[in-house]
Amino acid sequence: MRRIIALGALMAVAGCASTPTVIPATPSQPMTATGLERVIGSNAAQLVRLFGEAVQDFRENDARKLQFTGDACVLDTYLYPENGNREPVVTYVDARNAAGEDVDRAACVEALARR
Repeated sequence: MRRIIALGALMAVAGCASTPTVIPATPSQPMTATGLERVIGSNAAQLVRLFGEAVQDFRENDARKLQFTGDACVLDTYLYPENGNREPVVTYVDARNAAGEDVDRAACVEALARR
């Protein structure tokens, strides 16, 4: 009887095993600074002069994320200390529309700077 229970349990566990699904990796898009020269390397004060006050300001240790919004898009700027400076500067930006879809980062910078 024990053999039957053990064999049944083993078969049940074996039935749960499946072939893993492999999801192909999507190659990441390298960030080009083309059109982002006004933003990359800027500190928080320079961003505020360019876009106005940030709608959100997140801080974690030395890093900072400032978010700016307008009718055209939402721009997230990520600031980190670089080259021994204590003041963080923008090293990466991300842009999306109100629906959350990615939009051209440089076009978003232009649209927000024009307001």
